[in-house]
Amino acid sequence: MTHQQLFDPYERDDSDSPAAADGPARLVVEADGGSRGNPGHAGYGALVRDPDTGRILVEKAAYIGKASNNVAEYSGLVSGLELAQEINPRAAVHVKMDSKLVVEQMSGRWQIKHADMKVLAAKARKVLDPRRVTYEWIPRERNKDADRLSNEAMDAGMAGVPWKPRAAAPDPTPAAAPPAEEAPRPAGRLHHVEVWTGDLTAAEASLGWLLERLGFPRRESWEHGVSFGSDDFYIVLESGPDVTSGGHERRRPGVNHLAFRAGTHAAVDLLARRAASHGWSLLFPDRHPFAGGPDHYAAYLENAEGFEVELVAD
Repeated sequence: MTHQQLFDPYERDDSDSPAAADGPARLVVEADGGSRGNPGHAGYGALVRDPDTGRILVEKAAYIGKASNNVAEYSGLVSGLELAQEINPRAAVHVKMDSKLVVEQMSGRWQIKHADMKVLAAKARKVLDPRRVTYEWIPRERNKDADRLSNEAMDAGMAGVPWKPRAAAPDPTPAAAPPAEEAPRPAGRLHHVEVWTGDLTAAEASLGWLLERLGFPRRESWEHGVSFGSDDFYIVLESGPDVTSGGHERRRPGVNHLAFRAGTHAAVDLLARRAASHGWSLLFPDRHPFAGGPDHYAAYLENAEGFEVELVAD
């Protein structure tokens, strides 16, 4: 059984009712799929985005067992179109994928020869009127959200646990509540942490990826930096001409590492495994997961620049 996460849910009824067209008239579907082994453990990810605001309206991921990359990518497309159909079956849908094969075949420019893909392509065409669906190939780096979902699905399936969506974003229009006097915030709370890096691109790919997985959304970016988090607390990654050469050495005097709560034991294990594909290596492997002591379940990770993080289990 797969899970699905709505980030900005719409009231939806039967497609013949007026309420079915209440969603945006235009929708963007982003989809991806992958297989570790090709064929091997496979999964897909799909999401629907509001093209006017860029907001993710709904996202879904699923593990599909042993399959090829192409079958997984087609499965992601079908799922994305189904999500769009649920939001508004009359919407014009623009599909973005980094699979040249799927985009060219669904656009009618390439023939579909593989039997499994023929079945999935036919299923995709039945979800929505093909005349209302357009396709665009995008490079992988612009398909990060769908890629994230497909990898989460594969990780969960290989670990034998169900994929779990991220926590839903708060309702943008909550019911009005009587004003209350805000209690003063205690002095001394941590406001933000600034991490200087010699390679901002690599730091975003490793540390930025991990921060997003831990619940710190990308916040702001500028020429030499990017921040993750919220107004209450955020973490900055910054490079630029003021950063001196010599590299980071966590064993020198100063801050050694950042430690984050990361959920259950299983959640820590899963995140540590996934981190290995994003530039992190496990520290103290001979003592993992009790390198901090017999009553302290945690994963200690280090990236290529020498930054250390600790993922602590509840």
